[in-house]
Amino acid sequence: MTLAQLADALDLMKVCGDGNPEVSGVYVGDFLSRAMSRVKADNVWITIMANTNVIAVASLTDCACVLLAEGVDLSDDALCAAQENGITVFSSQNSAYDLCLKIGAILDAGKE
Repeated sequence: MTLAQLADALDLMKVCGDGNPEVSGVYVGDFLSRAMSRVKADNVWITIMANTNVIAVASLTDCACVLLAEGVDLSDDALCAAQENGITVFSSQNSAYDLCLKIGAILDAGKE
């Protein structure tokens, strides 16, 4: 499933970016050093952190996108950094838990 298809299915709000990679997994977490070693290139990274450090980690991990849960807004500095580094960021009012359930169900359905 592509990132655009997933975003449509979940009714995500695009904050920035125009990439459309294939998505095959999800990582959820706010501890940046842990995310740096666990997020994979094809993962949607769900977090409530919205600062420039998140964008730096997203760039290092080459994740499919950053998904801000619980209606969190990206800071102005982080938005500029995301745009400069080509990082796709989405936002959702849903909790990280609900987003994981929904993404998991969508990805599992695609395997059948």
